[in-house]
Amino acid sequence: MRTTGRTGARVAGAAAGALLTLTAVAAAPAQAAGYRYWSFWEGTGGKPWAYATQGPATARPADGDAIGFRFAISQGTSDTSRPALAPDFAGICGGVEKKDGGKRIAVVVDFGGPADAPPGETVPAKTVKVGCAEVPEEATGAEALAAVAKPLRYDSAAMLCGIAGYPARGCGEQVAEQAPGSAAPTAPAPAAAPAHGGGGPSFGVLAGGAAVLALGGAAIWKARRRG
Repeated sequence: MRTTGRTGARVAGAAAGALLTLTAVAAAPAQAAGYRYWSFWEGTGGKPWAYATQGPATARPADGDAIGFRFAISQGTSDTSRPALAPDFAGICGGVEKKDGGKRIAVVVDFGGPADAPPGETVPAKTVKVGCAEVPEEATGAEALAAVAKPLRYDSAAMLCGIAGYPARGCGEQVAEQAPGSAAPTAPAPAAAPAHGGGGPSFGVLAGGAAVLALGGAAIWKARRRG
């Protein structure tokens, strides 16, 4: 009887510890590293930039739309920097007439700032490039971009790595988190695909913690029944 009681107490203590650990994980801010890459944005109907839900190679903007690209270090869609210029189709394509079988797409390319530049790379002197792409009606966002900002560079997985020759190397590298008070990332980490999740603990961590608590609760219940 005493042994069973001790077992139940130990299990209860373990479950309580797991609960405290899970609570701490959920409350702690995410410390995930960021990624250096070109983000893709869409602007339609005079609305502000919206993070694109698909890549430029598959997106097919309509006549009168705007697309934007921003090179920056980001942890996900929640903190990704938007292009510095608004999606102003009238201002970029206002003097261009629509042709039969074609469409006009306003393109904004923001090369970011020095803090976003890869080691050894220099941000173009003109940090924002705009142009009105005149492309066929079925053209993709990538084709509209190519019409105004060549050369483009892609990796073997068809990820957009460079626009107008910038940057000359690399593609979606992971970047170590910044040290307190630093103006730029402390050191690069191995290359990886850009992250697209928001901050906070991942679903896997929370689900795993919940499973630990569930098992701990079941063990306590069984121990009490034996007692």
